[in-house]
Amino acid sequence: MGGKGSPGEERRAARLRRTAAEVFGWDSLLPHQLQAMEAVLAGRDTLVVMPTGSGKSAVYQVPGTLLPGPVVVVSPLLALQRDQIAGLPEGEGAPGAVALNSDLTAGQTEDAWEAVRRGDARFLYLSPEQLAKDEVVERLAAARPALFVVDEAQCVSSWGHDFRPDYLRLEQAVRRVGRPAVLALTATAAPPVRKEIVERLGMDRPRVTVAGFDRPNIRLEVRRFLDEDERRRAVVERAAAEPKPGIVYAATRKDTEHVAGELAGLGLAAEAYHAGLRAAERSRIHDAFLAGRTDVVVATSAFGMGIDKEDVRFVLHASLPGSLDAYYQEIGRCGRDGQPALAVLHYRPEDTGMQTYFAGRAPARDTLAEVADAVHDHRADPAGLDRLRQDTGLSRNRVTAAVNLLEEAGAVATGEEGEVRPDAGTPPATATDRAEEAAEAHRRTDRSRVAMARAYAETTGCRRRFLLGYFGEEYEAPCDACDTCDARGPEAAATPDAHPAASAYPVGARVRHGEWGDGTVLSEEGDRITVLFDRAGYRTLSLAALADRDDLLTVRSREGEDE
Repeated sequence: MGGKGSPGEERRAARLRRTAAEVFGWDSLLPHQLQAMEAVLAGRDTLVVMPTGSGKSAVYQVPGTLLPGPVVVVSPLLALQRDQIAGLPEGEGAPGAVALNSDLTAGQTEDAWEAVRRGDARFLYLSPEQLAKDEVVERLAAARPALFVVDEAQCVSSWGHDFRPDYLRLEQAVRRVGRPAVLALTATAAPPVRKEIVERLGMDRPRVTVAGFDRPNIRLEVRRFLDEDERRRAVVERAAAEPKPGIVYAATRKDTEHVAGELAGLGLAAEAYHAGLRAAERSRIHDAFLAGRTDVVVATSAFGMGIDKEDVRFVLHASLPGSLDAYYQEIGRCGRDGQPALAVLHYRPEDTGMQTYFAGRAPARDTLAEVADAVHDHRADPAGLDRLRQDTGLSRNRVTAAVNLLEEAGAVATGEEGEVRPDAGTPPATATDRAEEAAEAHRRTDRSRVAMARAYAETTGCRRRFLLGYFGEEYEAPCDACDTCDARGPEAAATPDAHPAASAYPVGARVRHGEWGDGTVLSEEGDRITVLFDRAGYRTLSLAALADRDDLLTVRSREGEDE
């Protein structure tokens, strides 16, 4: 932090440093950490974007011990909650913590609530699905939380539309528990995703703290294959040859078991990890990896979020990821100790077909119509999600996802008690049409994310420049730590000269396209720019074409300006 702040700011900074040293044993705090902690302690909504391993949890842990009430931490995985609690200090003056989840007995759940009530538990960890329960929300409101933390906040954007729809209900939960200050934490959020997080969580003029995305110690490579058997052999051989420990990400449960079996056959301690395993087995594998008893974990994307292990030496991908957001998250789990690490993507062009299929997930029209009708039927006596689920016979996830889309379309609104009210001027059929349009917009964006992942795999330029550009961060090639820079040499790998029209569309600018609407410029590479459009997804545009048609893409505002 440059310069001196106000006396109040200086007092807050001194208290935070003292607490970090006395309670947590940390002699110093990073500038970005301290900046965000001061905002949290001042009761301000805060969004923090910091790379994996840079101490995001400390941003709520240190001020959380000084706030006047408990801290609610929304965390997506039970293993992650357990790791975060285990990482808290012990002894006199240390903050206590409990987790609320479906694994607890009724007695254990009551003990956890009692610890919060007495003040013995400063931190309360739970999943977004727990906050869908009225009883949990009511008891939280009675506890008067001082801070509401959303960990892995990128899930609001990347998971919330289908896989974990309860992430999109967190704004309502915040209001229902008394609207404490909100802290959102993520390792991956390009400017448009940050904007979506702020909007989805209902944050009020948040302090936004962003550290650099680059992890220069991670070498980036891509290997392209035409034959599937050849690719599988290459993945196994690379995982066997590289220093351990490491993680291999595969697309399916069957693939995880195949690769783990091949590695075990070579004498390595290898485990397959996926959502089909029992919870106890997943916990065993997770703990063995953290303890250093496992050489390689071969996993679907279900493994690794929040893994607090510094010495992972490689992350291999056995197929194309669904997005560069997911890819960056996953490769960020290696090299957290700052030592050299390796990220290799094993790619076949056919991968995009499967990823595009997964990107098409959303509630079907008949589901949207059923939920819209059910909400309309309760217009005189609005119902909550549980009642809507009973009326429709649909699963909780499908009902929640449908309500989210209807709300996004402006056809319904959620009240202070969690009740879903229809818009009086929108009949169910119109509400269904609008929700379907919103779902299609999400599908377009998700498909464009697959296209960007493929573009990364096929680029002939510096991979680091491409990857960082996706997140809106400019980078001067060559990086000297990717396969394309090595192959092309320092002169050929240098950043290409920008097209003369590039200055008209700076990174971060808000723009409007005649067909695709509003968007944000993410990166520029020579003769083209990449724009993320709000409703059309990622598009790569030729600067020469834009120069010939100055009305095709117009700048609405530049980064830091109001539109």
